[in-house]
Amino acid sequence: MRYLVSLFLGLLSPSLFLSAQTPSDALMMESKQACVLLEYNYGSFDQYWEGGLLRENQTIATVKRNTVMPMIAVGIWDKLNFYLGVPYIKTESSDPNGGKFAGASGLQDLSAAIKYQVLNIEGGKGTFSAFATIGFSTPVSNYLPDYMPYSLGLGAPELSYRAITQYQWNNDLYIRGGLAYLWRGYAEAEREYYYNNGSYYTPWMDVPNALTIDATLGFWMLSNSLQMELSYFGSKSTSGDDIRSYNAPQPTNNIDMDRLGIFAHYYFPNLEGLGIVAYHNRVVNGRNAAKISTTGIGVTYQFNYLKK
Repeated sequence: MRYLVSLFLGLLSPSLFLSAQTPSDALMMESKQACVLLEYNYGSFDQYWEGGLLRENQTIATVKRNTVMPMIAVGIWDKLNFYLGVPYIKTESSDPNGGKFAGASGLQDLSAAIKYQVLNIEGGKGTFSAFATIGFSTPVSNYLPDYMPYSLGLGAPELSYRAITQYQWNNDLYIRGGLAYLWRGYAEAEREYYYNNGSYYTPWMDVPNALTIDATLGFWMLSNSLQMELSYFGSKSTSGDDIRSYNAPQPTNNIDMDRLGIFAHYYFPNLEGLGIVAYHNRVVNGRNAAKISTTGIGVTYQFNYLKK
């Protein structure tokens, strides 16, 4: 199991939806409207941080991760939205240590969230808005959380609390910031003993909680048919251990990371409700994390589910 890699928050975490009418942005569906998203993304890495030391995947080479993500956003009221999604994930590597390691595939975690618009204040130069989101996720398949880096997820329930603020100028430029606390439960491993800065004689692993922060600079163009964003996302575990030398990572690891991204969403002016999204994210710094790049593309469709 030498040189296996911790599979990082940001891919394992179910709390991170794509940025298109999601629990973490500042867009709201109107009452009686819904938006469905079907997204595919591909991520890969051949380096990771063992503690704070960046090193290469010497035995498994490049780890690949393919994800298909359906999601729906529903406008219950104009100021209250509901979200539901579950990804299908397939993992593999280009050289699985002579065939000793197979990848994994299957459904990961079902995620649900509600977002409420707390403030919407219009001024002379722009609009300030604030939102609060509560989310919950839990595994929906019997995947192995202690099989990193091929594991589909952390294997633990997660409860998230998120605050979001945005200021949009009248020229359609905007800045957005978010802060979230992620509470996580226990993951069950297929072994009765593990080490986490001490010996534990149980299969139940305490998955560390985490704090996340994000900042986005965005702009609406082409008569509001094109949305462009540049973003930073940071995540820091509140506890946990480092990956030990010559040992595999595990769900108890203290995972930190900094990620940069670019995102675009285009709404077809002549095809009512239809849009496409594309994005690229890259982890640039971390601790017990993969140095991964992820590229995704998706289709959105917005419609009225009840007559107004």
